[in-house]
Amino acid sequence: MWTTGKVIERIDWNEKLFSLRIKTDVEPFIAGQFIKLSQMRDDKRVARAYSLVNPPGCDYVEVLAVAVEDGQLSPDLKALNPGDSIEVTPKAAGFMTLDEVPKGALQGKHLWFFATGTAVGPFISMLATDEPWQRFEKVVLVYGVRLGEDLAYLDTIKQFIEQHPQQFVFIPIVTREDYPEGLSCRIPDGISSGLIEQKAGLGINAEHSQVMICGNPGMITDAQTALVEKGLVKNLRRAPGQITVEKYW
Repeated sequence: MWTTGKVIERIDWNEKLFSLRIKTDVEPFIAGQFIKLSQMRDDKRVARAYSLVNPPGCDYVEVLAVAVEDGQLSPDLKALNPGDSIEVTPKAAGFMTLDEVPKGALQGKHLWFFATGTAVGPFISMLATDEPWQRFEKVVLVYGVRLGEDLAYLDTIKQFIEQHPQQFVFIPIVTREDYPEGLSCRIPDGISSGLIEQKAGLGINAEHSQVMICGNPGMITDAQTALVEKGLVKNLRRAPGQITVEKYW
């Protein structure tokens, strides 16, 4: 179930937020899926799931994580440096993928990604593939954090803007300090008030929108409520809709 990977790069976004790039053998996966990382502690394996930030086809895996003081694994991950080893599951899993989003007449024209914190990872992976750009006329990434320094992968996001200037809209949301380039509301409040739609220059509705939400459970619950009020419904395999979600803990 486990294979040994070697850290080849660590990026520190701030004191707690970091990314690890790990050289390891992982089976082919779908953008948006996750793997598990683990270490042995006191003869007991401690494992946690992390979404893959890198797109399929890379010869490494990359994860975005935040070191939690009383976390069972994240402080150890934060201490890893290039050359250090970490155990990795060789097979990715999860259904937060574009494969789960309806196609054809039910698809709509606009794809919205709503993420908080490290949950932006799977959306970065998807945006680095061809699929969202081929399937949708507009792609919007709404990325909510507390402080501006918590926004990871801004250079990568800038590349998406440069590559797809007419197609991609990026809306950063920073709630605890001024951030001139973005909004300051919670994501659910921004949906309810229409601020996010106004910033994007697009409406959110059942006819034209597919929405994927990834982040903390409170945000997901409240965002779903706001979207349902706009006429969208949860996307299920047996009953296709417009809202696809994944809780990040």
